[in-house]
Amino acid sequence: MGFNVMPTARNAKGVDIVGYDDCGKAFTVQVKTLTKCNAIPLSGGANHLLADYFVVVVLEGKWKNEYVWTREEMQNAQVSVFTGKDDKKQHWFESKVWTKDAVAIGAWDKVTP
Repeated sequence: MGFNVMPTARNAKGVDIVGYDDCGKAFTVQVKTLTKCNAIPLSGGANHLLADYFVVVVLEGKWKNEYVWTREEMQNAQVSVFTGKDDKKQHWFESKVWTKDAVAIGAWDKVTP
């Protein structure tokens, strides 16, 4: 796609990929890789995402699918909130929601600096 990209430190909190184009416009990506279509934890909720784009890659047997959302789409996404044992709120992007988002499947064209 013509971008220069670099991964960040492994298992670091925050963004996973930093990219830029030839004009120097930058963007960031947070990636979640799953072996099954499970709920995805969002610490702080969808309104606290640091990345410009959120990507989920599901590797289930021979089946592989990628889902791509912009930060704005994630902020508008339906997220479940539960209270944990320590009374902290836990935010989850439920698989029954995100797997039905046909607009996100393979939507790499959304990624632009």
